[in-house]
Amino acid sequence: MNLFNKAHAQALQTTHLVNLAAVHAAPILTLPQESQPSLFRRSIQHNYADLLKIADDSGMAIGLTDHHGTLLWTWSSSAMLSSAEQVHFIEGGHWSTQAVGTNAIGLTLNSHTSSCVYSHENQMDSVRDWVCYAAPILDPSSGQFHGIINLSTKYKKHTPLGLLAVERCADLVQRAIQFEQKNVLYIKALGTPWIQFNQQVLTLSHRQIEILCILALHKNGIGLDELHYALYGERDVSIKTLKAELSQLRNLLPNCIEPRIYKLSCEIQCDFLRAEQSLNAGFLASTFALYKGSFLSKSESPFLSTWRNCFDARLSHLIYQMQDIDQLLRIIGRVPERIDAVQRLLELLPQDNNYRDYFLKLL
Repeated sequence: MNLFNKAHAQALQTTHLVNLAAVHAAPILTLPQESQPSLFRRSIQHNYADLLKIADDSGMAIGLTDHHGTLLWTWSSSAMLSSAEQVHFIEGGHWSTQAVGTNAIGLTLNSHTSSCVYSHENQMDSVRDWVCYAAPILDPSSGQFHGIINLSTKYKKHTPLGLLAVERCADLVQRAIQFEQKNVLYIKALGTPWIQFNQQVLTLSHRQIEILCILALHKNGIGLDELHYALYGERDVSIKTLKAELSQLRNLLPNCIEPRIYKLSCEIQCDFLRAEQSLNAGFLASTFALYKGSFLSKSESPFLSTWRNCFDARLSHLIYQMQDIDQLLRIIGRVPERIDAVQRLLELLPQDNNYRDYFLKLL
């Protein structure tokens, strides 16, 4: 165990579970309306029959969440139906640890690894006779986290094969995701930029990545002059240079960039937009799971720099309100340059913690 992990382990000893005595069911959230089914929803539709049969044969409840931990689809066997409805294991039920404490969906949301939570380990009293198995659903080509699949049963029907079963279910959805990869553009710009189109990683210039990010942030399109200013500001760069960049991008993304009013017409999976949505909704786990570093830290684009500064300021505000030492340690472990996270951690750590000096050196 390295020094950071030792410090992490000791710091966690100071954390306290949220008092959930008054919480008996997951909160119900309104799911966003989609004009067209997303890649993930299309992939789920491939497997309804198979997933339902697995749950029915085993007498379990099954659910699929989005990347926030909110259930998009559920089905319950007769043995679980009443209990599932009472605790809101239904469409729209939100099962992050932030909302309902320790549970399998929440733990998988935090770690992106499979988990099993047995009976008394559930923090919410109303599901302490449940055993739950959860597995992350990851894009086979990009590694993007799409959501979680969960199987739940009563503790008397616990089976050591439960974790294998839920991982098998996740594999079914992941295969469908791969099958549905048509005109899907992945943009990762938090940390090291990375672009993928139709399961092929693209090698783009920094300027081309900036253009894609500007287009992603203008869902209704942007004119050429406005795009030029958003990208270059007052710098002396000709319109012809921008047109040449756009021409190269069109060759790499055929039929995906509309002309005149420039707009991406393909499906976009974008880490910084997803992180912004998570931040808007106050979902800590999904916000920080997506945050791998600063948004296009080398960009001098006036538009992108403004977006980065606004997002970063909102993130700092959230960090300074955090009470979860474990979450802060995960942020520092992934992005040690987040001085605000280190400062907040030091505010929460007891003065006699042996590793305060270690974290002080990060400032």
